[in-house]
Amino acid sequence: MNCPHCSSCATTQLAGNTSLGYPTFRCSQCKRKFNERTGTLYNHLQFPTDIVLLVVLWRLRYKLSLRDLSEMFLVRGFEFTHEAVREWEAKFAPLITEQLRSRRKGKAGRSWYVDETYLRVSGKWHYLYRAVDRDGTLVDSMLSEKRDMASEKRNMASAKRFFTQAKDVVGHKPVRVTTDAHNSYPRAIRRVLGRKVLHRTNKYLNNRLEQDHRGIKQRYYPMRGFGCFESASRFSRAFDEQRDYFRYRTRPKEKVPLPEQRRMFRQRFGALQHLLGA
Repeated sequence: MNCPHCSSCATTQLAGNTSLGYPTFRCSQCKRKFNERTGTLYNHLQFPTDIVLLVVLWRLRYKLSLRDLSEMFLVRGFEFTHEAVREWEAKFAPLITEQLRSRRKGKAGRSWYVDETYLRVSGKWHYLYRAVDRDGTLVDSMLSEKRDMASEKRNMASAKRFFTQAKDVVGHKPVRVTTDAHNSYPRAIRRVLGRKVLHRTNKYLNNRLEQDHRGIKQRYYPMRGFGCFESASRFSRAFDEQRDYFRYRTRPKEKVPLPEQRRMFRQRFGALQHLLGA
């Protein structure tokens, strides 16, 4: 293992381990001691890395409150408060988002369905822009603080920012975009994606995305809204990324047997834990 302080490979493993059981090493160059978590985001955690990541993944995946998670792990012998869960979510949810977004590059189709849904933040409604392709694969999501109907310029700025972000995440432009009839979309599509992109505004063609909004809606209802815009944006983006990662179907109405669903879930869950731990 290379030294995290001087990047030297002249290291030797020591006999003792840390209190959490991680091996310790000593660098022959800088004469400093370190362990597997030194120099990483997990360095000062008082609990094992896999336990912390499991708490964050369960927080995103299931309808569990902060206190629910602390009680569930208390039975398993790990005692921490709900505020610790909040801090771990704020620290490691962006890491999950970054890892999963980088793996999606180039995998979305070229027919996009774009729409917005509402999220309540500090008692006010905010707009969550979301886009999927024709097979239901996530293209991107972005929370916007305002959507002022009286200000077309500000309104179009949110749509332009979303299309720019989606294009960078996916790595290519779409051939066709389906939206509702809001007047901010045509100009944003022309300026960001180009005039050759076919823009459709039939509301019935966007039903697949309207149904897909139920995922984030059902997850955030038990939370009774968010306290601030940053936490809402962080959670909604991480939730969409992990939800797309654990999708069993590759096309609409595809039937996947239950044993295959369980096998795929265990495989992907283990791969994600390994990826984040590394």
